[in-house]
Order: sequence, then C-alpha cells, then structure tokens
Amino acid sequence: MASTARVAARTSAVGLALVLTAAAVAASLAVGTRPVPLPTVLEALLHGGSDPDALVVRSLRVPRTAIGLTAGAALGLSGAVLQGITRNPLADPGILGLSQGAAAGVVVAIATGLASGFGGYVWYAFAGAVAAACAVYAIATRGRGGATPVKLALAGTAFSAMVGGGTTVLLTSSSATLDQFRFWQVGALSGRDADTVTRMLPFLAAGALLVFGCARGLDALALGDEKARALGHRVTAVRVCGALGAALLTASAVAAAGPIAFVGLAVPHLARRVLSGAAGYRWVLPLSALLGAALLLAADVAGRVVRAPAEVPAGVMTALVGVPVLVVLIRRKGASS
Repeated sequence: MASTARVAARTSAVGLALVLTAAAVAASLAVGTRPVPLPTVLEALLHGGSDPDALVVRSLRVPRTAIGLTAGAALGLSGAVLQGITRNPLADPGILGLSQGAAAGVVVAIATGLASGFGGYVWYAFAGAVAAACAVYAIATRGRGGATPVKLALAGTAFSAMVGGGTTVLLTSSSATLDQFRFWQVGALSGRDADTVTRMLPFLAAGALLVFGCARGLDALALGDEKARALGHRVTAVRVCGALGAALLTASAVAAAGPIAFVGLAVPHLARRVLSGAAGYRWVLPLSALLGAALLLAADVAGRVVRAPAEVPAGVMTALVGVPVLVVLIRRKGASS
C-alpha cells in the first residue's frame, strides 16, 4: 500500500514537472521584446503565416526554445549521473571540469580555424569534455584512497582553473578569436538556428541512452562499490558508461549554448527533494531532465524582461538564480542526504 502511494506521488511529481516545462515553453514562445499573445503563437505554429508576429515565433523563438529545452535537459541529466557515479553531491559538469574542457575544445577550434558553427564545434567540445574527464579522474586516483568524492571535486576545481587560464591566454592573444568567443561564452540561447537543434539530437540521444542504461547501476553504486559488486553490477562499466553519457550530453549543450552554470548542480538536488522517499535513478533522471529544461527556459525568459529591451544571457541568469536555490536546498539538508 505504502509502495503504491509512493509511486503515485512520484508520478504526480513527474506530471507536475511536465506542466512546468510546458508553461516555460509557452512563455519562451510568447515573451520577449516583441510580446506575442498565446493564440497568435498557436496560430503561427499550426497554420504558418507571414505577418511579423508569426515570423518572430517561427524563425527566432522556436529554435531558441528548442535549444533551451534540449540543453537544459542535457545539463540536468549530466549533473544527476555525475553525482551518481562519483557519489558526490557537489558533482556537476562545471565542478568536475567537463564544461571547461568542452569550452576549451571550442576555443581551440575557433583559434586554429579548424571549425566554425555548432556542426564543427561539437566534436571539439566532445573531445575536450572527454579529455577533461580522463584528466580529472587520473589526478584524483593518485595517492592514498583512490578517487574519493572530495579528491574528485578538488581535482576538478584545480583542472578547471588551469584550463580556464589556458583558455584566457588563447583568447587574449587573438582579438578575432575573442570576438567570436565572447558572446558564446556567457551562455546564450539566442542567435542559434533550427539546424543547431537537429545537429544536437544524435549526441543527446546517444548520451541519454547511455545514462538511462546505467540507472540501476547508479542505484547500486549509492550503496558503495563492494555492495554494488555483490549485487552483480560491474562497477567500472557503470562508471565508464555514465561518464561517457555525461560527456556527450555536456559537450552538446556547451557547444550549442555555451558554458551554463548551476543547472547540472542544483537540478538533481531539487529532483530528489521533490520525489518522496529514497527514489531511484529511474525517477531522478527523467525528473532532472524535465526540471533542467524548465529552469533554463525560465532563466532565458527572465533574462529577456529584467533589462528590456536589452537581454541578459541565460547563463548569467542561471548563476544569479541557481546560487540562492542551492543555498536553500543545502540549508534544508537536501544536499547532505
């Protein structure tokens, strides 16, 4: 009976997250420097049209909303799986260096002229994220005790600082590279076309499959490596599968929208707090994806109105909103459990 009640409560939580995400999508399509009423938005989506409102919705806001949905879901999933494989509540793509590694890959691609646009950036972002994951893990495994959660966080922070310094050197030595990089760096959803979303989907699908495929293994890892092995799980395979999935998800999100902070860190904690009891990753992962998408879209919409007609990039808004949310969650012991 109690189990049935928990399942019903968790299903309700996922349903509420779906409603929040749908509301964020509607706001993203309707709100901006040029407000468009929701009936006009629906008319433009269903029947097209060539009036200015319809063109704004279809050519500008639909791609922007789609990128916010996919990048937010990717960062939410990536943060949840990284916290699972490291058993570290502070793990996220930024703290473990994946975002900075992906950003460094994009900067190298820009500085060397090897790629331009998302289609070229994503491969360098993926290579940078994987290299960062390998480097952080290699640093953390050295010394007594192996790759403990604290050592992983410290190694990731140190690696991020080092990569950030190298990136700054590259950018300050070339004004052309800096001009191309500076708008992308702040984490913005505007200025991307529909092709960006299309190119993201294969990487997102592959990353999501890997992450959801190791959900049961993540539940076992939460009990400790020895108990996970006793339950028949291959601990190394679960970690490699999860890390590869997180790298794919982070790389595609960073390449499309730039480094966006706090979504991957705060959203999994929020998902666990919303779910009743000790919910497994088959619940945490989909809820993190939905809440990540809703949070990033809400931040983007807020950025359009706080300094209208100018815009504040979504990456700046997630940092401004994410820090107080995370502090509240930690104060309520959401992050310590």
